[in-house]
Amino acid sequence: MTFLDLFEETLIAISSNKVRSGLTILGIVIGISSVIAMVAIGEGAQNSVAEQIESAGSNLITVMPGTQKSIGYGASSSRGSSTTLTEDDSDAIAELDLVKAVSPELSSRYQVVSKGKNTNTSIVGVTSSYPSVRKIETSEGNFISEQNEKSFSKVAVLGPTARDDLFGEGASDVVGQTVKINGMEFKVIGITETKGGSGMNNQDDMIYVPLSTAQKFLAGDNHLSSVYAEAYDSESMTALEEEITSLLLKRHKITDAESADFRVMNQADMVETASSVTETFTVLLAAVAGISLIVGGIGIMNMMLTTVTERTREIGLRKAIGAKKRDISIQFLVEAITLTFIGGVIGVILGWSVSFLVSYFDLVETSVSFFSVLIAFGVSAAIGITFGYYPARRASELNPIEALRYE
Repeated sequence: MTFLDLFEETLIAISSNKVRSGLTILGIVIGISSVIAMVAIGEGAQNSVAEQIESAGSNLITVMPGTQKSIGYGASSSRGSSTTLTEDDSDAIAELDLVKAVSPELSSRYQVVSKGKNTNTSIVGVTSSYPSVRKIETSEGNFISEQNEKSFSKVAVLGPTARDDLFGEGASDVVGQTVKINGMEFKVIGITETKGGSGMNNQDDMIYVPLSTAQKFLAGDNHLSSVYAEAYDSESMTALEEEITSLLLKRHKITDAESADFRVMNQADMVETASSVTETFTVLLAAVAGISLIVGGIGIMNMMLTTVTERTREIGLRKAIGAKKRDISIQFLVEAITLTFIGGVIGVILGWSVSFLVSYFDLVETSVSFFSVLIAFGVSAAIGITFGYYPARRASELNPIEALRYE
């Protein structure tokens, strides 16, 4: 049998019962499209998390207060709520050779009021070095200056989301107006560029004030909630992390690192940890979607077994005129593979379309990779071969005499 004959016979067999073939293909379409869409959502989430972490700045080491002592059965005691970091610690870190720049920070949430509107958001006390370390730019006005810090100025720079909450969506002429933070008036001197983000770490939903002002008028002491140290390059981050740890242990007179009253976090480690979590999430989504592929494969096997039964006399006649077992087996195997291939093509198109629409309407960020499409086609072919092999072999094993007698 030539390839053209085989192809023609396959098309005739599939089109002889269009409804049944269509439903069988539908199972594969749903499975393939689900896998592609789920993997795209998972990879999109992974990319989004990594981008959000990296958008906070490059080559960053984050130092936060908090004891690492355990209470009871290893519970962490008040991490992040301690007041063990000071500006002197920040200044000492800035003196390290591997440090390019340092940005101390004091952050807390306060009620902010303006023109009859109010919001509860993060008020971040920062220095003039903050924009360069955390990659922040202003779209209007200016950022906190060194003079603002020295004079304890009550000035504020609003993030875009905070501006919208206090003055209305896309409000203009906000610079120069005042807002009340914890009952005290602050003059707005700038609006930051949109950076995106979500949850508690959304840099668009923050209000920046001079660090000295936040310590004196809001917090009432000179502690810090975090210190960001920027390394010169990614290769020196691990060494810098060790230097900062050793420095602070010495300054805080702590001999046992396990009892440290601070935490040092490497940005690269944070990205790696976040990526590991989202990769697990992606695999889980793909596994759940993959169940539908197995169901689709069972549907193909069921259809092919039914087809073998219906075409028993045809198989007997083919064998009687000289068809070999191999010819019969290939015929039915090609039919099964063709069904899965058609379903795979449609599934890839549908999966990509769903991923595009989800991303287009800003529901969830998605990312369709060539690898996921390749896997989808590979799985499609494997399903055709795996679930088509048994019906094809059963057809080839039929006794020609008994097959011709079959009613």
